[in-house]
Amino acid sequence: MWRDPGVSADSFYETRPDCSNDVPISRFKIKAGKTLSPRKWHDAFTQEGYLDIGKTLRRIYRGGVHPSIRGEVWEFLLGCYDPKSTFDERDQIRERRRIQYATWKKECRQLFPLVGSGRFITSPVITDDGQPIQDPMIMPEGNQAKGLAVLLQDNNRPSSIDSVNNLENVTDKKLIQWMLTLHQIGLDVVRTDRTLVFYEKQENLSKLWDILAVYAWIDKEVGYGQGMSDLCSPMIILLDDEADAFWCFERLMRRLRGNFRCTGRTLGVEAQLSNLASITQVIDPKLHKHIEHIGGGDYVFAFRMLMVLFRREFSFCDSLYLWEMMWALEYDPYLFLMYEEAQSASVKAEGVKGKAKSIRQCGKYERQNMRNGAKNAESPLPISVFLVAGVLKDKSTKLLHEARGLDDVVKILNDTTGNLDAKKACNEAMKLHKKYLRKAKKA
Repeated sequence: MWRDPGVSADSFYETRPDCSNDVPISRFKIKAGKTLSPRKWHDAFTQEGYLDIGKTLRRIYRGGVHPSIRGEVWEFLLGCYDPKSTFDERDQIRERRRIQYATWKKECRQLFPLVGSGRFITSPVITDDGQPIQDPMIMPEGNQAKGLAVLLQDNNRPSSIDSVNNLENVTDKKLIQWMLTLHQIGLDVVRTDRTLVFYEKQENLSKLWDILAVYAWIDKEVGYGQGMSDLCSPMIILLDDEADAFWCFERLMRRLRGNFRCTGRTLGVEAQLSNLASITQVIDPKLHKHIEHIGGGDYVFAFRMLMVLFRREFSFCDSLYLWEMMWALEYDPYLFLMYEEAQSASVKAEGVKGKAKSIRQCGKYERQNMRNGAKNAESPLPISVFLVAGVLKDKSTKLLHEARGLDDVVKILNDTTGNLDAKKACNEAMKLHKKYLRKAKKA
C-alpha cells in the first residue's frame, strides 16, 4: 500500500545557512489526509463561525497542523477563543484585546521609553536600590550585529535613548524589580532561536522583547523568568499581529506560570519534578531507586524539559508539532470560559457550571482524567510530566547501566536531542498516564 512520505515543513522556519549544521533534523512532515490542512480547517467552521473542535482535535493528533494555519489553530487550542463563538464575536474579542495590549504597552513605555521603540537593552539601567545607570548597552534599531548589543555614544542619539539616560531615581519596589528584569529579557532575546532567519531582523527581536517586558509588568507575581523567551518566540513567528502573539503567550503562561512562581527559595517547577519522581517510582521502581542512589532523587536533571516544554530536545519545527499534539490531547472545551476574565464570560461560565462536558469535544488525555475522576479532586498532572517520564523509561537500560552520577544522567538525556519522535513520545506518555492511573488506584 502506497503511503504519502510527506513534505518537509522546514521551509516555513528557515534556518540561517551558517547554522544549518547546528540544528537537529526535523521529523515532522506535512501529509495529505493526516495533517490538518487549510481546507480541512476552514471546512470545520459553520457559516456563522462555530468550530467543530472534536473533529479538529482528532485531525491534529493524526498529523499535526499545517504551518500556514498554525497560529490561528493555536489560538483555539490555548483557549484564546471559544469554539462555540461566531466570527463576529471573535472579531470583537480580538479588537478588545488589541486595545488592552496597546494600553499596557503605552503604560510600560511611559515607565521606560525603549518599550515599543524598536530597541531594547542588554545591561542594567538601574541599580538594586533604584539609582539610574548611565549609557546602558542598547540594541539599536536596524542593528545587524547578529545578536551583539552595542553602546551608543554618538551625538545624534534618538530621543528614546536620551530618555533612558535621563531616568530619575526609582523608589517603587515593584517598578525597580520590573526594570531590573528588562536587561535580562534582552540577554535572553538575543539568544533565543538565533539559528532562525526570522531573528536576523531587529524588529522581530524587539517585538519579542516588548511582549516579554509587557507581560513581566502585568504579571507582577511571576514577572519574567528565564525560559519564557523560548515559550514566547513561536507565537510571534506564527502570528503577525504583536497583540495577538501576546495573548497567545499569555494563555500559554496560564498553564505554565506556576512553574515560574518563586516562593521563598523554591521554584514552582519543583512540584512538577516531585510529581515526576512519584510517577517514575510507580511505573519503573528500579530506575527510581537507582536515580535516588546516585543523588538525583529531586529529579532536577529534568528541569529544562519541563520549563521550556522540550524546546531543546526537538528541532524548532518538531517542538511546535509536539506542543500542538500535547494541547490537543489536553484540550478542555471550557478552557476559554476558565481563562476569560470579561464580565460577559463570567456570566456565561455560570450558565455552564455543573453541566457535563461533551466527551467528544475533549482531548484524549482530558478524557482519561475525566474517567478517573481527577477533576473532582485535585488538578490533574500535565501531560508534559508523562512525556519526561517516557523519555526516562526509554533510556532506562542505559541509565541503569551507565549512569554513576548526575553528570552521566544529564549526558544521556542530552543525547536525546534531535533523536526523539514527537508522535511516539505522545503515544508513550498516554500509555504511561493510563498505567500510572491504574497502579495508583490499586495502591
